Order: sequence, then C-alpha cells, then structure tokens
Amino acid sequence: MKSKALRTIDANFNRFKEGIRVVEDILRYEFSSPLAKELKSIRHIKIPNYKEVVLSRDAKNDILKPSTKSELNKNSLEEIIISNLKRSQESARVLEELFKLIDTNTSEKFKDARYNLYEIEKEIIKILEQ
Repeated sequence: MKSKALRTIDANFNRFKEGIRVVEDILRYEFSSPLAKELKSIRHIKIPNYKEVVLSRDAKNDILKPSTKSELNKNSLEEIIISNLKRSQESARVLEELFKLIDTNTSEKFKDARYNLYEIEKEIIKILEQ
C-alpha cells in the first residue's frame, strides 16, 4: 500500500464506521427502523491490508484530536443523526479517492456506500419529520 495514505485511510475508515454505528443504533433502538439493517451492511465494508493500515495509526499524536465546542454541543437526536451521517459520507468520499491509488474495487465500494448513505439520509429525514 502507499504508506503516505495509510494514516488517512485508517482515520477515515474509523470515522466512516463510527458515524454509521451511531445512526444505526439510534434507528434501531429509538425508532425500530429497518434502515438500521441497511446501515449495518454498509458498515461491514472490508478494506485490503487492514493490519497494515492499523499499524500506521498514531492517534496519540493527532493534532486535531481535541474536540471543538460545536462538536460537544448537540441539542437533539436529529442533530446527532445528521452530523454522524455527514461524517460517514465525507469519510466515504476520502476513502473512495485514496483507494483509487491502491485498489479500484474498494474505491467503488466506498463510492456506492456514499451514494447509499445519501439515499438513507433522505429516508431518515422522513422518519424524523413524523
């Protein structure tokens, strides 16, 4: 793998999965929505050379690790859902681009995931408006 991209892949893969998991659990437990199942399947995308990616991790020295005030203040489940969907969509885009350097099949998986997340977001907004 391209060693310069590994830390970025690691951080974005974690963001992608974590953001989806937050939304998945809220939809599952608070709304009993079958969309949780769709999110679960998206969250289970695999990446090649996972161990190598993890070994590139340096979370202790991440210069943007501290939270900003806006990250700490959420006023509703809707805000949490939307911010986590956006987080996952953005991470999917980064992963799509970086995997173009390494593995185009994986790049396409993240592109598909991103578009699926856009559609799921629309369905979630409908649920939240009920």
